[in-house]
Amino acid sequence: MSIFNKIIILFVISFASMIFVANETKKLTIDTIETALIEKYIHVSDDLFVYFSDNDIKKLEKKITALHLKIIEDEKHYIEKSDVVYEYSNKLSSIKILKHEDDRYILYMKYLDDEIFLIDKQQSINFEEREFLKYMVIINIFIVIALFIILLKMTYPLKDISKTIKKFGNGQYCARIKTKCKAEIGEVANTFNSMAENIEGLIVSRQRLLRDIGHELKTPIAKSKIAIEMIEDSKYKKILNKALSQIDDMTSELLYIEKLNAQQSKLNIGTFNTETLISESLSKLFIEDETKVEVIIESNFSIKADINYLSIALKNLIDNALKYGTQLPIYIVAKAKSISVKSKGKELEKPLEFFCEAFTQGDNSRNQSGYGLGLSLVKRIIIKHNFELSYEYENGFNVFIITTR
Repeated sequence: MSIFNKIIILFVISFASMIFVANETKKLTIDTIETALIEKYIHVSDDLFVYFSDNDIKKLEKKITALHLKIIEDEKHYIEKSDVVYEYSNKLSSIKILKHEDDRYILYMKYLDDEIFLIDKQQSINFEEREFLKYMVIINIFIVIALFIILLKMTYPLKDISKTIKKFGNGQYCARIKTKCKAEIGEVANTFNSMAENIEGLIVSRQRLLRDIGHELKTPIAKSKIAIEMIEDSKYKKILNKALSQIDDMTSELLYIEKLNAQQSKLNIGTFNTETLISESLSKLFIEDETKVEVIIESNFSIKADINYLSIALKNLIDNALKYGTQLPIYIVAKAKSISVKSKGKELEKPLEFFCEAFTQGDNSRNQSGYGLGLSLVKRIIIKHNFELSYEYENGFNVFIITTR
């Protein structure tokens, strides 16, 4: 889960919790005030009925003032817009406690034909406190929203940083982070830009060096091959031919690896079947004795890839099988969206990833002529196609499998 989704979820939870707490607090406050006022009105009504029954208006008014109550003149207005929350009556008297639409509570008293409407003066204070609480809740909500916006603004550059790092990791070495932030995130962005610039310089220099070496070597190698053909046949001629072929192969593989690593490298994707791929791979090897390789096509499925690069990958697997296998023939098996190259021999002593590093090779080959670039190039081509390269050892056979999609 991204940091932005976490912030949004936390904000939603905080906001919902605050609204819930505010509503519950409001309900609790109203219930508390209502309970306290009802109890007070019931209690004071007993005292007031004494003066009511004596018809002593002055003492009644004095007692009303002492109890922090006041008489309501516009009683009809309150009756029309009020609900009864408590009611009690006997033969001579009755009381009602009314709740007005503005949440104020009124005491209605009746003795014989006389009636009076009273309201607690302290309700105004309680009402003001409740309004203050409501405004505080609203302010807190705005504070949470403001914090949410500030957090998003602070962390938003991380999204651009993540995208830029992914681009850089995918080979776009010119990618840089653009941010106006001057805090810690800005420092991270500037540090990355500086690092990316240095890495880009190193990569470009390495690419240029390898390209120059590869192209410069091709000419003398070609001239040397022509010159060797003019020499009389001998064991030394064979040794020179073999050495030049090894250098030529190594140079070609280095150039292929560099092309795959290059930022501008793009695959020429096409659709072809398995049989075509295997034929193309075998044609690159120039195998004179066809009995060395046995092809088994159980499923001639279609493949969507760059046939040039993929045939090189398969060619390298076949070449390794011929070099390192202890018994011929080797087997090429196509089935269920996978192509396997099987050769008799000892199990690999180390994991496949070790042999996919450049300039590594096994110790059990019959012909130690490789430079350890074969599997490295295979792995890079497979990754470039989003395919999978795997290894198994079964019934004395080393099995390298290319799984397509």
